[in-house]
Amino acid sequence: MNTFCHVDSPIGRLLLTCDGKALTGLFTNPSRKAHSTDGWEEDAGIEPLAETARQLSEYFAGTRREFDLPLRLQGTEFQKRVWQELTEIPYGTTWSYGQLAKRLGNPNASRAVGLANGQNPISILVPCHRVIGADGSLTGYGGGLERKHWLLTHEGVLSRGFEFAAG
Repeated sequence: MNTFCHVDSPIGRLLLTCDGKALTGLFTNPSRKAHSTDGWEEDAGIEPLAETARQLSEYFAGTRREFDLPLRLQGTEFQKRVWQELTEIPYGTTWSYGQLAKRLGNPNASRAVGLANGQNPISILVPCHRVIGADGSLTGYGGGLERKHWLLTHEGVLSRGFEFAAG
């Protein structure tokens, strides 16, 4: 059964989706979501949505750095490899697209890694916000660079006064 709920957070309203057994989506910008929840049931009390909301609350409060939730990532095999690799980026650190490509065994795949990163259906938990440009710049984030900046500041990667070039 496809179920969803909304969760309020310091970076705005989040959309959580699940199939009744595992989390299938966490969207930081629900108005840009790739699919519709038409015909889905809204139920914040169903697992794993309730547990995801609890763990996100702890993350935003600064008391949780890792998540322990069942995830079901749907995508191509390459996308799944990239997303799995994203889960290896430790809290409070960043990697470049090039670093990810090298870890996947193809140092020339930076663009493909970037595209897969942008299609990540479970943001924050699969921390695509921790990927930055080779020069240290904040590049691309489906939820918007302001949210990426907030998340990286929250995790201690950026200082509160850090400025980024929008656009």
